[in-house]
Amino acid sequence: MSETPTPTPDDDVLVASGGAVTAPVPGGYPVQVTAVDQVEYARFMPLIKWLLLIPQYIALFFVGIAALVTVFIAFFAVLFTGKFPRGMWDFLVGVHRWALRVTAYHMLITDVYPAFSLDEKPGDTVKLHAEYPEHVGNWRALVAWLLVIPYAIVASIIVWIASICSFFAFFTIIFTKKIPDGLFNVIRNGLVWQTRSGFYMYFMSTIYPPFEWEDEK
Repeated sequence: MSETPTPTPDDDVLVASGGAVTAPVPGGYPVQVTAVDQVEYARFMPLIKWLLLIPQYIALFFVGIAALVTVFIAFFAVLFTGKFPRGMWDFLVGVHRWALRVTAYHMLITDVYPAFSLDEKPGDTVKLHAEYPEHVGNWRALVAWLLVIPYAIVASIIVWIASICSFFAFFTIIFTKKIPDGLFNVIRNGLVWQTRSGFYMYFMSTIYPPFEWEDEK
C-alpha cells in the first residue's frame, strides 16, 4: 500500500467526495480504487461483455463531451481563483467513477453491470474514493498535464500489461470461473494508475501520484 505522501504548500484541507466533511480516504493518497475479487465469475459472460457494453460506450461518449466542457471551465476557475468549483469536481469524479466501472467490466474483474450513473451504487465491486482539495495552486491549471507525463507513460504501460492479463483471465474464467490473484492484482493496479493519472492531469488532485505497486485488493 502507498505510504502517506508528504503534504505540499498547495495541499490544504481535503474533503471527501459526496458533500460532507469526512475523514481522508483509506490508504493515505487522496485517490483510491478498491476492487473485490469475486468468489466465482459467470463462465460465459466474457464472451458477450463487449456487446453488453455498447450502450455504456454510447452514453459515456456524450458524458465525456460534457466532462471536457467542465474541465475547460474549471481551467479558468482554478487559474484565476485557485479553487476547483465543488460541483464541477463532483461531476468529474462521477464521470471517472462511471468510466472505471465500465473499464473494470470490460477487463473482466467484475460481473456487476455498470450503472448508468455518476454515483456509487450498492453492490459495486469496484469503487472510486477521492478527496476534494480545498485549494489548488493556480499554476496547476497550466502545467499539470506536463508534470504528469512521466507517470502517465508508466501508467499506460501498466494498463497495456493489464489488458494482456485480462486476455488470460478470459480463459481462466471460461475454464475455472475464477481469476488468479496475480492477474486480478495487475488489472486492478492498471485501473489505479490510470485513474490517478487522470485526476492529476485535470488538476483534481494536488499530490503527485506515487510510483508504487499496490499488492492489496
